[in-house]
Amino acid sequence: MNEIQDERYHVADEAIYDAFFLVLKEKDLDKITVSDVIKRAGIVRSTFYNHYENIPDLVTAIEDKTINDIFALMKTFHPKNDWDICKSYYLTICEYTMTNPFLANLLSDPRIDAFFEKVVTMFHHYVKEVTQNNEPSHHNSEELSYMVACTIGSTIGVLHKWAKDNFKVPPETIANILTRAFISGMLPYIL
Repeated sequence: MNEIQDERYHVADEAIYDAFFLVLKEKDLDKITVSDVIKRAGIVRSTFYNHYENIPDLVTAIEDKTINDIFALMKTFHPKNDWDICKSYYLTICEYTMTNPFLANLLSDPRIDAFFEKVVTMFHHYVKEVTQNNEPSHHNSEELSYMVACTIGSTIGVLHKWAKDNFKVPPETIANILTRAFISGMLPYIL
């Protein structure tokens, strides 16, 4: 593809994502159709099918994009037992969750299992990469693996409850809770 085609493909992809997010605010995930998305995006059906096979394929792509966005945020995070750095990271995650209707919907949905499995796998890869770059820990890899699972579970659990409660608690409060849990739980295992 040349540069103009690449740009058009990206613009259409963003229009599809944005339309999907808007429709998701009005309909349950399992009720969204291709027609709903293309009408909202202002595109023709063939454009949608040039990008995605069907709505489940679009959902998978959005899940992957959401996970990649979260991990891009994580790669900028380098904890050194500093409350402000940790809180800043968690506040960014909270704000991202509030502004990503797909993630918010997914976190408040009981069908979070497939997404959770993807996140757990990516977190394990991320932590393995981070810990390989740090000085050796006095914890073995099995302990570290269980602590990673604990941290992931608690983070997703807090975000799940927060989304189910329609974000009634300010993001700063949630960031403080997650920061406290990270500093007292996971941080000693990766330093």
